[in-house]
This record gives sequence, C-alpha cells and structure tokens, in this order.
Amino acid sequence: MPERRDFDLVVIGAGAAGLSVTAVAAQLGVKVALIERSQMGGDCLNFGCVPSKALLAAAHHAATIRAAPRFGVSAGEPQVDFARAVDHVHHAIAEIAPNDSEERFTALGAIVIRGEARFTGADTVAVNGTTLKARRIVVAAGARAAVPPIPGLDTVPYFTNETLWGNRTCPRHLIVIGGGPIGLEMAFAHRRVGAAVTVLEVATMLGRDDPELAEGALLTLKEEGVMLREGVKIARVEGGEGAIAVVLDAGEGREERIEGSHLLVAAGRRPNLDRLDLDKAGVETTRHGVKVDRGLRSVSNRRVYAIGDIADIDGIGPRQFTHVGSYHAGIVIRSALFRLPAKVDYAALPRVTYIDPELAQVGLTEAEARAAGHRDLAILRWPLAENDRAIAEGSRRGLVKIVATRKGRILGAGILAPHAGEMISLWGLAIATGTRLSTVAGMIVPYPTLAEAGKRAAGQAFAPRLFSPMTKRIVAWLRHFG
Repeated sequence: MPERRDFDLVVIGAGAAGLSVTAVAAQLGVKVALIERSQMGGDCLNFGCVPSKALLAAAHHAATIRAAPRFGVSAGEPQVDFARAVDHVHHAIAEIAPNDSEERFTALGAIVIRGEARFTGADTVAVNGTTLKARRIVVAAGARAAVPPIPGLDTVPYFTNETLWGNRTCPRHLIVIGGGPIGLEMAFAHRRVGAAVTVLEVATMLGRDDPELAEGALLTLKEEGVMLREGVKIARVEGGEGAIAVVLDAGEGREERIEGSHLLVAAGRRPNLDRLDLDKAGVETTRHGVKVDRGLRSVSNRRVYAIGDIADIDGIGPRQFTHVGSYHAGIVIRSALFRLPAKVDYAALPRVTYIDPELAQVGLTEAEARAAGHRDLAILRWPLAENDRAIAEGSRRGLVKIVATRKGRILGAGILAPHAGEMISLWGLAIATGTRLSTVAGMIVPYPTLAEAGKRAAGQAFAPRLFSPMTKRIVAWLRHFG
C-alpha cells in the first residue's frame, strides 16, 4: 500500500453505526475507507443483540414446554442441552455475518482495512503504516463492557457479554453483577435453561424505566426463581474456577457471602477511545465519549463526526442501542454527504428489555415528563388482564401506560407485555409525527390482539367526557327527535 491515500470519507469501526454510513456512502459513489481492528459487525452481531436474543429464544422454548400442561398439553420438565443452545447462538451469528462481512462492503465499493486506527492530525488517520487523509472522518468505535473496581475481581474468572458466548456448560449458580437490561436478560435466559441465578445491583434495577412497569418486570423475574438484590455494597470477590463468592458489606461490620459457580459482570459500558489518539486531532472527549453537537459533529474539530455508543451529545451522554447507531448514520449521511441540516432528536427513541413479558418504552416516562415541566398530564393505562388475547393465551401480566398532555399530545408510552418490542413502534411513530390520542383511539385494530390494549388505553382519555352527565343529557334530548 502507498504511504498516503486520500478519501472523501473514513469510517472507524465496523459495528452497526459504521457499517450503515459506509454502505450508503459506497453506493453513492463516495470514496470511503472502513477501518476495523477486530470483528466485522461489532458488538451487536458478535457479543450483544444477536447472541443474547438467540439464547433467549432457547429459554422461551423451555418455558413454553413447562407451561404446556396449563393448556391441556402433556409435557414434562424440558431437557435442555446447554451446549446445543450455545451452538444455536453461534449459528445465528454465522447466518447474519455475511450481511456485515468485508466481502460485502468491498463489493459495494468501500475500501475495507483491517487494523488499528490512530489519528495523526485533524484530518489524517494512520493504520498499518499508511496515512489516510479524508475530508470527513466518522468515529464509530463503539463501547465495551465496563469492569468496576471491585477488590478481588481481577483474581477470579468472570464473564462479560464479550466472553459469555464461549461457555458451553450451564452454570450451577450464575451470579450477575448489574441489574440493567443486559444483566437481567442474561439472568432470565440462564434461569429458564436451568441455572440458579442471583443478580446484584448497587442502585435500582431497571432504574431508567417507569417504576410501575419495572415493578411488574422484576416480579416476573422473581417468580421465575431469579434472586434479586438491590442497593447492595460489594466488599470483594474471592474464590476460583467453579467456586466464586461475592462478599457483601452488610453494615455494622457484618458481611454476607453469596456463592456461585460462575460470575457475569454486566455493570455498564465504556467507550473505545483510549487507543485512537483523538487528542492529536484536537477532538474533545468526556468520560462518556466524544463531545458532539446535535448534528453529531465534534465540537472542537468540525471534520470529525462521532456516532453510536460514543456520541456524547450536548453532555447528555450516549444512548447505547444498535438502532441509535443506525439512526445516527442517517444524520451523518444527510450532513456530511448531502450538506443538509440534520440534528438528533430523541423524543421518540424506543428501548426494550427482552425478558418475558418484554418491557418497552418510548419517549418520556411519567417521572421524566414531570421533571421536564409538564404539569397537566393525562396518565392512561390498560392492563393486559382485561385484554382478550392475553386472557386466551394465559399471559395476563402486563400493562400499557401512556403519558400525554390533557390536549392529547403523546409524550411517551411504556408497555409490559409479550412482544412489547413489536408493539412500541406505533407509539414511537405517534410521538414523531405528532399523532394525537384521538387518532389512536379511533384506529381499527384487529381482534383479538395485544395491540388492542394500546387503543383501549388511548380511549381512556375520552371516557370521562363520553359518559359524563352532560353527554347523557344530550343523548336523552336527541331521542325526542326520533
């Protein structure tokens, strides 16, 4: 390779965000280089969304067999072959991998370079001894599992989401440090395939979600047999292979030991910035990532964009979801290639925790709406216990909760229900397009579906007026006319 190559666009990182930018740019005829130091597809394909949902699928099938007698179907305790379940995980990764492969992006017209990228100037990046000069550089380096400074943790074997998928033996007792979506999803999956599971959280589990909905989700985990401990203080970790103990500070000089066979650390994420030499490009960073404006451009170097898990927008921190990375890619394409004004708007940003029932949120929770200054709110609910499809399928735990203004503007929605992740998109569209509650309440929804619960929740906004004394008097008066 020559010592210097010129490009219109250089993209650092072949995860969801970087791949999306590269694919569009290449197909538009832009001279684009994509640099990846590790695996194509990034965290989502190899360690995150895809493998976790594949294991959750195995867990779901095991639970379906256990529940079969409730419906008159004879079945015994499922026999889970954990190694084969893990084989399914890797098969799912392999099936999707060609979409993210070097060969595909080369065929699209991108130059794919495998190696470590480091900035050498405001518009130059060095990789494998070659300098790449670009009009625009997009940093999509992603994030990795954060390892908290717990005494003794560095002396015991433990998993993160990046190493978990190499384990082919079902844990006897899995201890999970971290009660966020990753920790709870993996706790849920492992419990359903036969492991005893304890989850330890120093603060509040599902702390970013609506407390009313989170309470129902956590109750489900408890009923599955997952031990949940919130507000703990971890003093240290000790032990060895197959016999690990997490020692809790119980106060007043007392300690409590929780013993398990395996340990999973799911205590947040940290940005992959430490080896990029961003200071040489004059790119300002925070502990969360690259400091960018709402157009995703570096506030200190306008040639550089940062997207995905490392984009710290106006100090509000990253939103670490694969779909956010893809959304960011669209912002950058409009800005960097078409020179159009484009800014991030998270008003309709969805998120889902894939337990069963799933917990999905979009827009503002009730607490967030009040904190944002909305005082005259309409909080609308419809329980799954009153939904005919849920009753028919024996899945009555759940709730649709809508946060709106009294004038009918939808601010947020939360759903605890089977397939809530599929149901939440309607509410995201409603928020993004300014669709009013009256429109949702007037939809024709197929019967029987879980989605009908959302329509019924929206209709609650109009029930007081519909059945008010005044409305009854009007109906009675109209009767005189035949």
